[in-house]
Amino acid sequence: MAERNPPFRCIISRSSLFCMLAIATFLFLFSWLSVLRSTSRPHFVDHSSLPNSKLFAVVEDGNSQPRNQDNIQPSIPKMSVSVDYEEEGPQVKELMKYNQNKVVLKVFMYDLSPEFHFGLLNWKPEGGSVWPDIKTKIPDYPGGLNLQHSIEYWLTLDLLSSTFPDSKGGRSAVRVHNSSEADVIFVPFFSSVSYNRYSRLQPHEKKNRNQLLQEKLVKFLTAQEEWKRSGGHDHIIMAHHPNSLLDARMMLWPAMFILADFGRYPPNIANVEKDVIAPYKHIIKTFVNDSSGFDDRQTLLYFQGAIYRKDGGFVRQELFYLLKDEKDVHFAFGSVSGDGINIASKGMHSSKFCLNIAGDTPSSNRLFDAIASHCVPVIISDEIELPYEDVLDYSEFCVFVRTSDAVQKNFLIKLIRSIKKEEWTQKWKRLKEIEKFFEFQYPSQEDDAVQMIWQAVARKVPSVRLKLHKSKRFSRHKGSRRKFNAITVPRNFG
Repeated sequence: MAERNPPFRCIISRSSLFCMLAIATFLFLFSWLSVLRSTSRPHFVDHSSLPNSKLFAVVEDGNSQPRNQDNIQPSIPKMSVSVDYEEEGPQVKELMKYNQNKVVLKVFMYDLSPEFHFGLLNWKPEGGSVWPDIKTKIPDYPGGLNLQHSIEYWLTLDLLSSTFPDSKGGRSAVRVHNSSEADVIFVPFFSSVSYNRYSRLQPHEKKNRNQLLQEKLVKFLTAQEEWKRSGGHDHIIMAHHPNSLLDARMMLWPAMFILADFGRYPPNIANVEKDVIAPYKHIIKTFVNDSSGFDDRQTLLYFQGAIYRKDGGFVRQELFYLLKDEKDVHFAFGSVSGDGINIASKGMHSSKFCLNIAGDTPSSNRLFDAIASHCVPVIISDEIELPYEDVLDYSEFCVFVRTSDAVQKNFLIKLIRSIKKEEWTQKWKRLKEIEKFFEFQYPSQEDDAVQMIWQAVARKVPSVRLKLHKSKRFSRHKGSRRKFNAITVPRNFG
């Protein structure tokens, strides 16, 4: 049967098509005009509508800091931001490059009795003063091997001088006098000096002075409101000598330890997640104005020190027997007594490679002596932890060899001989670039060892805050608040 009114249906279809074409044409013209308008005038973005818009604001004078800092905590490390420096003016370029990852750590330091710090160096307080007047005279630190574990001395001096109006050099930490404003709490106990000088039992003593000081320290710290508030997690305790703080470490484990290595610590007491590895202060002389090249350094491989060691140090005697007859290798017993330091300085300054072998503990001062000598370190220590390794690539200036490989006949000497002039020169140049990171000095200078340690501490602050904030999740529930117990040793930290 034929459809009714077919012409009328055709008219409706054509009308609909015409309307659709007209609407499409109108929209196209409107979009084209909008594009023309947007390209003919500056394009402004309302940053106030963006999340965390304060971080995008730039002050008109070229300062890259947020406009309104009233509600921003400047002590929290800022995340690095990719910046196109070519689009900024010269002043802004320098500011951005310098401040991109710079954090000034705010440190509260306990005013401990001098018996815990400079009193151990025979400094006598005057007029009830806790601290020496370092503008007048700085107490001397004992020389020799004692110097290698002297970080406590340098860090404390740096804090004491941080508020001087004439303080120079880029500063990484500043002392604050209100603990509630601090990022970390610093405990100025010279534990390495205490061990080196006062760990021997004197006549008629039941406990040596080192043990008594540790007991007093634990009693003092655990009674402080700052310790109770955080359970010690935001406290910094220095124990750089492997035997320092030997009695107290098991009771002060929540704190952030500054150590040379983890060789004599169980992993639930000290570990790379919560603690900071700091360099030794090198003993030999820094190689100033070093223009020596590959061909100028006549000794291929150098080691001088104690050969027979316990624990991981067994490898030293194994290597001695493997290398002692190689004509261009110096492997000999030596000490700092007599003219030992000068002899070692000359030997390392004239060698291409310097061995850093595990001793009684994984770390050794020879690594830092080698860096100061621009003698490419050969590290044979499987358990070693290295300072600032989260920001510094040691493979650029060191050679790493597994212990199991090193003790194989001819393996080590063949490996060293295979490193040619070009590769060695690259590592030598890099050593000269990074040596400042391992220099302890007062006053501290930008990116020297003192400031690098503070920066390493600053990088731990966010994880400390995370633990503290998590501990407060149920603090409003009666009876459910978790209390820190600094005396109980944890089964697994973290």
